[in-house]
Amino acid sequence: MTTRPSFGQWLKYTWLDIVTMAAMGAIGLGVYEAHPAPTRSFPVTFSDGEVVYPQFAYPLRKEIIPIWAAALLGSLVPIFVILICQIRIRSFWDVNNAVIGLLYALITAAVFQVFLKWLIGGLRPHFLAVCQPDTSLIKNQYDATGFKQIYFTRDICTGDPDTIDDSLESFPSGHTTAAFAGFVYLYLYLNAKLKVFANYHPAMWKLIAIYAPILGAVLIGGALTIDEFHNWYDVFAGACIGTVMAFSAYRMTYAAIWDWRINHIPLNRGVPFDFGNPELAGAVFTHRVGWGAASGAGAYGDKHTYNDGPIGGTHGNHAFNNGVTGTNGTFSRKPVASGPGRASEEMV
Repeated sequence: MTTRPSFGQWLKYTWLDIVTMAAMGAIGLGVYEAHPAPTRSFPVTFSDGEVVYPQFAYPLRKEIIPIWAAALLGSLVPIFVILICQIRIRSFWDVNNAVIGLLYALITAAVFQVFLKWLIGGLRPHFLAVCQPDTSLIKNQYDATGFKQIYFTRDICTGDPDTIDDSLESFPSGHTTAAFAGFVYLYLYLNAKLKVFANYHPAMWKLIAIYAPILGAVLIGGALTIDEFHNWYDVFAGACIGTVMAFSAYRMTYAAIWDWRINHIPLNRGVPFDFGNPELAGAVFTHRVGWGAASGAGAYGDKHTYNDGPIGGTHGNHAFNNGVTGTNGTFSRKPVASGPGRASEEMV
């Protein structure tokens, strides 16, 4: 993994993913184009003309962020940042794993949510404006159902059929699903490469950098409540789906999610991860406290042992062991203020 493969070598290990992605994309598109599976019933007005559910009577507005824009932002922005990080990382396999993992998250999340839209769906906030119901179209007793027959089906709708189909597939939010799948994945990638939550005190700009994608995802989801294309629970469900897929995809392609010692290391398809002597241990963007050195200093050194502290090894004249280091070796662990004549309750 320290060398760049030929196209044939790369294709040998990646072709199955490519075929799977294409198949999932085709399935997702087919389900997206299908008519809603369930039949929704809804009331229109009470006997005095008052709208029963005004939360579904908002006007149809133009989307602030169209679905295609949300999908492009959720994919192209992370890819751009991943490529920018290669100014220092310079690893083909890091780019490969990062982009492949991003596609895992985006495609799986997209197919997951279109099935939910198709099989569950729900009314968008502008449903009644799109439906344009006309109760005079009722032809028999089966067109009006429920208590006192105040519930109707889409048979009384007079609006555009395609727009009505879309207004019946509110749950979950596709915009939010795509945004969170891409931007949460980018958050995990940046955290690993910048070592924000690691073994040193980083600069504040790194904290801002890793949470900027989360802000973008929340803004995309929140905009859907402004233009009245989704209910709050649609947005929440989309955020959950995208986040779960992002975490799952990142863990499939990198050695860990939160373990700062190894969460930056891309996994090899052909061999299991070697905790004692991992490849690409120095594949990080930051160079603080020894990170990014050829030997992967910061968590790794010339000798490697995986224990309950940082990955053991040497870093200059310092020996790593259980997170405690000394200039001449390793300090032994003992409570602060311990010593002869001190009671245990006085120890810190």
